[in-house]
Amino acid sequence: MFFQPWIDPRKRFVMENDSKLKVGVIGVGALGRHHARLYAQSPNAEVVGIFDVQKETAEKVGAEFGLRVFEDWRELAGQCEALSVAVPANYHHSATMPLLEMGKHVLVEKPLAANIPEAVEMVECAKKHGVVFAVGHVERFNPAMDFLEKYAAHTRFIEAHRLAQYPPPRPGLPRRGTEVSVVLDLMIHDIDLVLTMVDSEVERYDVVGIPVLSKTEDIVNARIKFKNGSCASLTASRVSQEPMRRFRVFQEDSYISMDYGKHFGMVLKRNRIGLARRDVNLDEKNALAAELEDFILAVNRTKMTGVLCQAKVPGEQGLRALRLAVAIEAEARRYNEQYGFKFAPCTQGGTELTANRRESALP
Repeated sequence: MFFQPWIDPRKRFVMENDSKLKVGVIGVGALGRHHARLYAQSPNAEVVGIFDVQKETAEKVGAEFGLRVFEDWRELAGQCEALSVAVPANYHHSATMPLLEMGKHVLVEKPLAANIPEAVEMVECAKKHGVVFAVGHVERFNPAMDFLEKYAAHTRFIEAHRLAQYPPPRPGLPRRGTEVSVVLDLMIHDIDLVLTMVDSEVERYDVVGIPVLSKTEDIVNARIKFKNGSCASLTASRVSQEPMRRFRVFQEDSYISMDYGKHFGMVLKRNRIGLARRDVNLDEKNALAAELEDFILAVNRTKMTGVLCQAKVPGEQGLRALRLAVAIEAEARRYNEQYGFKFAPCTQGGTELTANRRESALP
């Protein structure tokens, strides 16, 4: 089996005295607000409160879900056992490190960090303090992955398309996700899935990518070759008219196709008399809710046993995906430089992100 062992969030872990995990959310924008909402709905969590540097955003989310809004992140963290960090990617390091140093359990959204040195420092800090450190690669919790786990065993070729419309403008803020390239914004989901499925080291990769509407690559194709002979072709775009999330796996005797958006999967398998087809309607469970429950249970088991129990996607796996993503991003940059496609520098191997980058996401 190519998937790492993890705690099944569907198996409720009952704490002594039926206590709930005290959680908080830092960053309640487009994605963080859903962390706050789902924590509030969880029978295993008590939401202490939320924090966002955009006070108006925090107050709106707090009013919508009946949550306390903190003006000081330190006060919020001091009352929590665990926190979600859902700030823009270029602030993941500055927002997460103080929490880890306080000994808090943390779930940080993907990508783990904006560059490798920051990501390594975060992983090492979590190890030093013995806390659960999870990365929000939510597609691991998609029911489509349950489908793959059942049917994909001898993967030879993977083809993935992840297309999205260009993010809408936000008053006074950059368009969501454009602080990094489409590789770190979208493709990293499929990079993580491929690395989870293919048990082999990367041998080489060929990359083409260009900026279209932003200062970083908006569309990228990467062909990845593994040492065991497996290949993957990944395409990610945030300048598409129609969204698409498709993942196809080709094996020695079968073909598996999944459509995340339509919650539909299909297996075409060779047998003695020809080809047999099986269609599967994928369970429409909430992947983010499953991810948060997995994090909660990992923390609760760590508390109960005194032994660190990692979440399904620990920091080390987030770092693994980031290393390949940054390499692909750098190759796309070299492609642009080679053929004279010029645009304002925004990332160089995932290091520098914006001309007006703040030192920290936390005041």
